[in-house]
Amino acid sequence: MVVNLSSEQITLRQPDDWHVHLRDGEILESIVGYTARVFRRAIIMPNLIPPIKSVGAAIKYRQRILDAIPSGLPFTPLMTAYLTDDFSPDVLKKGHQTGVFTAAKLYPANSTTNSSNGVSDISSIGSLFETMEEIGMPLLIHGEVTDSDVDIFDREEVFIDRHLEPILNRFPSLRVVLEHITTKQAVQFVENNSSTLAATITPHHLHINRNAMFDGGIRSDFYCLPVAKREQHRLALRRAATSGRKCFFLGTDSAPHLRNFKENSCGCAGIFNAPYALESYVEVFEQEAALDQLEAFTSENGPSFYGLPLNEGSVTLIKRTQVVPEAFNLKGKTDSYSSITPFHAGESLKWSILLKENNRRA
Repeated sequence: MVVNLSSEQITLRQPDDWHVHLRDGEILESIVGYTARVFRRAIIMPNLIPPIKSVGAAIKYRQRILDAIPSGLPFTPLMTAYLTDDFSPDVLKKGHQTGVFTAAKLYPANSTTNSSNGVSDISSIGSLFETMEEIGMPLLIHGEVTDSDVDIFDREEVFIDRHLEPILNRFPSLRVVLEHITTKQAVQFVENNSSTLAATITPHHLHINRNAMFDGGIRSDFYCLPVAKREQHRLALRRAATSGRKCFFLGTDSAPHLRNFKENSCGCAGIFNAPYALESYVEVFEQEAALDQLEAFTSENGPSFYGLPLNEGSVTLIKRTQVVPEAFNLKGKTDSYSSITPFHAGESLKWSILLKENNRRA
């Protein structure tokens, strides 16, 4: 349902974000509105401290998210379970059957932010995969190995060969999302196994290659995991996202960090793109002359994979240049330590979302 598509205005069925980090506490309260103003639903990452490992913890976290959403925004957080070596299949069953857990997230231990409690031996959790296959619960994967002898730019490709392919072979009916893919090998693998396998693609991996992290010095604001790769991989991702294929859909992986955690001797991985994510995607689709495929990627392919209805509402963008702020501050804070730098900071984007008065950005 494209209500309107022209060179000056685009109206899409309201999209969903199938991978987002909302954090907790002050950060949650300050940033959740940027997601809720644009996206109707979102898959919420469970890597808090402590992580979301029980039905009760997920219910409480969901309520904190709902309490933080600005009034008048009909946003639905879809909760996920954080898998560990000793996670109980019964907890997965209970959480899924009661509608609390939409999916479960596999973090290989120490693969990214707050993943130290993740799975240390993927071969040992076959009972969890068997249960998920049985109850129709999607498995969401951060697809990287963490072996010190594997180059960081090869970790996704090695994960696919070493772990993902065996998982799919052993559990052929298990629905799997390989999240935030970054390589042409991942694109090809998903395309060739797309009956039960899908992938999310972030806006930042469509815009930047690995040079961005080293442009004029160390640029921590472009450091994320998986890291951006060579230009050939960025181009492969753009072709995949704009292809219209049902196995690829929107997942921002928006991951906010306060300034002092991003810019220090060991900066955190993560890019905060939520405030302008949709505009960022639109720019890519326009550059690729694929605006006719935009709605499939943003609003249709994800619900289809998850077995959820399409959204009824719509979002309109107009051709109006806007400059992305250099930083966003936590509510009530003005010091630089309480700021979060967004993706595209200081840059101009050609499209702007036409928001209703009560939905305008803070």
